[in-house]
Amino acid sequence: MKVGLLLSAAVQVLPSANPVAVGATLTLSLHPATALRGGSWAVGDSLILTWLGEQEAVFPDHSGRASVDVITAALTLTAVTLEDSGVYVVQSSDPPFRANASITVLEPVSNVTFSVNQTDLSELSTVVVTCSASSGSSPSFLWLNGSSEVVANERVALTDENATLSIVGVTRHDRGPFRCFAFNPVSNGTSDFLTFTITYGPDNMVLAVNGNATSFLTGSNLTMLCSAQSSPPALLQWAFRGQLLNSTGPSLKLFDVSQDQSGPYGCLAYNNETNRSSNITKDVVISKSHTSALKQHAFHVWLVPMMPWLGFLLAMLDAGGPL
Repeated sequence: MKVGLLLSAAVQVLPSANPVAVGATLTLSLHPATALRGGSWAVGDSLILTWLGEQEAVFPDHSGRASVDVITAALTLTAVTLEDSGVYVVQSSDPPFRANASITVLEPVSNVTFSVNQTDLSELSTVVVTCSASSGSSPSFLWLNGSSEVVANERVALTDENATLSIVGVTRHDRGPFRCFAFNPVSNGTSDFLTFTITYGPDNMVLAVNGNATSFLTGSNLTMLCSAQSSPPALLQWAFRGQLLNSTGPSLKLFDVSQDQSGPYGCLAYNNETNRSSNITKDVVISKSHTSALKQHAFHVWLVPMMPWLGFLLAMLDAGGPL
């Protein structure tokens, strides 16, 4: 009896996989290898098979799926099901022996999809996306933005055990592509990509004249370029000294310029989806020499901020009001 007790304590049942996926083949081996002249395998209170020498008998519940290696006592079970989860016990009376292992069978994850309340968004709006799998035992979820994992922060919430992703105060950088990754210990699956269309702007405007210059000689050719961050692309309109020009688009070209074309040039941007507008102004000085150009530039730098006040004073004079 002491020999049997020592043998049971020293020998372990090692599964080929644990957890194991539904439909897979499971093999339970003894380690170290132990010669048993006969014995039985059971799961819980249900006998699977018995063997003696080279003869084996498989019980009806496992007929056609279970077999034993009569040399090593290893049990092989094919096409496992969720019901095959349990504690597997091998025992023998010659020599006295008993060992066990707990096995978990899991259904693989499949058909990972998401549902979303809307895909056309504007900045500062809120969006909610929920991930699910049509099958799979106890799946876990995580979200990816491109190749980076999405983590919770002051704008991003992960709820329902990470199955639901909520973004509050959407920004233009939340476009994606997002995808949901569902997994359990035996399998994983990924949803299709989700890319949002986000309207924003116009903002962050830039106006450049022949690069970054502001002073030019008469007779020069000028190319003004205007840009704004906007989705959809903003409509761009040019202005000179506060008056709209008959010119639209990202560029304004002036050829053989004269001194009377000096002044503030403006670019106005409008997004017809967000109903927002923005503008930028740059003062351009055109003169016959570089010296006079510098003087005119200094005057314009002083004058441009004063233009609204000058307009107010002129309006007061026209109305006959007191100064």
